[in-house]
Amino acid sequence: MRLVFGMVLVLGLGLAGFAVYLARGYISDYQAAAEANRGAAVPTRPVYVVNRPVRYGERLAPEDVRVVNWPLDAIPEGTFSDVAVLFPENNRNPRSVLRTMEKDEALLAVKVTEPGVDAGVSSRLTDGMRAFAIKVDVSSGVSGFLRPGDRVDVFWSGQLPTVNGNRTEVTRLIESGVRLVAIDQSADEDRSSPTVARTVTVEATTRQVAALAQAQSTGRLTLALVGAEDTTVSENIEIDQRQLLGMADEAIIESVEERICTIKTRRGADVVEIPIACTN
Repeated sequence: MRLVFGMVLVLGLGLAGFAVYLARGYISDYQAAAEANRGAAVPTRPVYVVNRPVRYGERLAPEDVRVVNWPLDAIPEGTFSDVAVLFPENNRNPRSVLRTMEKDEALLAVKVTEPGVDAGVSSRLTDGMRAFAIKVDVSSGVSGFLRPGDRVDVFWSGQLPTVNGNRTEVTRLIESGVRLVAIDQSADEDRSSPTVARTVTVEATTRQVAALAQAQSTGRLTLALVGAEDTTVSENIEIDQRQLLGMADEAIIESVEERICTIKTRRGADVVEIPIACTN
């Protein structure tokens, strides 16, 4: 009995020693891997993020942001790393928020205005572009589903003279892919509820502004919403009433009066007209 007890004790001690040996090996491997990972740490750079949800039109203040270490190979374009650049002159002229940002979202240059600039239409215009207002209603303004940042095609409907002196109703595409910068008096791109607007403001070149102004004064403008991912360019399109109804074009008939030249000659007591070839 004692022999059996002694053999069990020896076996137990051997298993315990083997378990300790395995544990020490596992711990050593873990420590080596940890040291290797510590040596290959991901490089970072300080980036400013907002520390609370901010909405369109708010003035940005130093207490609204904080700095975090961002992985260097994943930093978005337009971030701020220098507080003097983000808040120049101790924020004497604060920036305004252009787009809604949630807590801990990176602060980007495209989401705020320049220092001292309000979040209005002028802050959204590209260099060299102008803002032009177009009058719309429920039917011409895509039932109120337009919002700043969308792109639209602009159609003109009006009367044009025909070759026979009459006038015909025509609808023609005059501008394609024009960007909206405001709906009524709002330039907030984060608005989501449909609104029946009375005017929309588009971004256009000076030549486009002149064309739109002429079109709006001589006919009716209608907008067609372009898909967010649509990169196609609309072709020049013109539809009149006859094309809409599938009617053939009227034949144009010009009446030409036949010119007859004669000479008069006397035959006895009678005067006779004889046809001859006409000259100049």
